[in-house]
Amino acid sequence: MLHDVRDELRQQLKALEKPAGLEDGPHALPFGIAAIDDILGGGLPRGALHEIAAPAENHIAAATGFTLGLIPAAAHVVWVAEDMARLESGLPYGPGLDAFKLVPERLLTVAVSQTRDLLWTMEEALRCRAVTAVIGELRQGALDAVAVRRLSLAAAESGALALLLRARPGRDASTAVTRWIAGAAPSAHPHSFDFGAPRFAVHLTRNRRGPTASWILEWSDTDERFVLAAPAVPVAEPALDRPHRPAAARHVA
Repeated sequence: MLHDVRDELRQQLKALEKPAGLEDGPHALPFGIAAIDDILGGGLPRGALHEIAAPAENHIAAATGFTLGLIPAAAHVVWVAEDMARLESGLPYGPGLDAFKLVPERLLTVAVSQTRDLLWTMEEALRCRAVTAVIGELRQGALDAVAVRRLSLAAAESGALALLLRARPGRDASTAVTRWIAGAAPSAHPHSFDFGAPRFAVHLTRNRRGPTASWILEWSDTDERFVLAAPAVPVAEPALDRPHRPAAARHVA
């Protein structure tokens, strides 16, 4: 009898270890970039927990922009943030939300005082069928493993995206299907007074579906999605005062 109980318990634990949102099917949000979609198994899994961290505090704005770019169009979003995050970064900026196709009418913001309140609020929001994605913005501190597992289960049940936005990469245990580090990258300057499209240095540091990788992504206002940034390869212009070498010299060289 004791053996049977142990076997059943092991099976339940093994089922819980399976990452949420990895089922085959249309439950993925494709980037539209083959290099990324291939290693993710079709795109960013829905119904799963994903972590996005800034490499340093001065890259939090870029990590936030990358997080918003992951959310599908016409989504209903709940954004939960610690009070400290609100004090340091301020409230979401309307024109910035518009740039990433998130209209304020579909956004509910919640402020909490402690990390445990943030994780609880995220879980409750994920269990609402009207919610497409939940963002949890926290500054520091280790995450409670049980609470994070509950987030994964809640996301799997509802099919929504659970996105943890962190001020720095976490080293704690997590049931997140993917972990990303996203920072700012230099934009292309077609003209001297043009800022250019926003670019992101993105590192996929954990991927339950396959390998990890890094890319430089650019947000396209036209396509309203990320595109691979063209590599900037400087080409030196030929010197105008350089004399032509004789044919024999060119042949020897």
